[in-house]
Amino acid sequence: MLTYSLLSDLELTVLLKEGDAAAYTIIYNRYFNELYVHAYSRLRDKEEAQDVVHELFATLWNKRAELIFKSSLPAYLYTAVRNKILDVIAHQQVESRYVSSLQHFLQEGYCVTDHQVRERQLAALIDKGISDLPPKMREIFELSRKQAMSHKEIAEQLNLSEQTVRTQVKNALKILRLKLGMMLFLSL
Repeated sequence: MLTYSLLSDLELTVLLKEGDAAAYTIIYNRYFNELYVHAYSRLRDKEEAQDVVHELFATLWNKRAELIFKSSLPAYLYTAVRNKILDVIAHQQVESRYVSSLQHFLQEGYCVTDHQVRERQLAALIDKGISDLPPKMREIFELSRKQAMSHKEIAEQLNLSEQTVRTQVKNALKILRLKLGMMLFLSL
């Protein structure tokens, strides 16, 4: 009867390639703890380290017939664990960037969109309020605010006194404050 625990790594790998489950079990028992400690020292996460080592051994069994060891079994196992650790770290970094971009979007993107919607609503309310002004008052107000004309320029253009223009703008602002205050109150 063959005593597997006394076999060398080279002999075990030959048996492993032939599909010997007992040889696989000996390799697993011989190297699991060392590989786990190595993985844990890099990842600092027990479950993640166990997953890495278990995944390595699952791959070892599934690809046993195709395995080519360029140096030794321990060198192959440590290299494979190192590569799997690097994959995990790269995946964690991608995941972290995704979560951070999602948080940024939720914090900034949502607020920007919300502010833009509110800004458009407010602009629509202001336009509605202006359109509801009496025609002459609306004309004076639009020249003052939208065309950025001075009271003197408006008075000259419309053949009115500066005081009339000033009073019309002042009254338009009062009406708009009242209407917009009520509209904003009702819309919110």
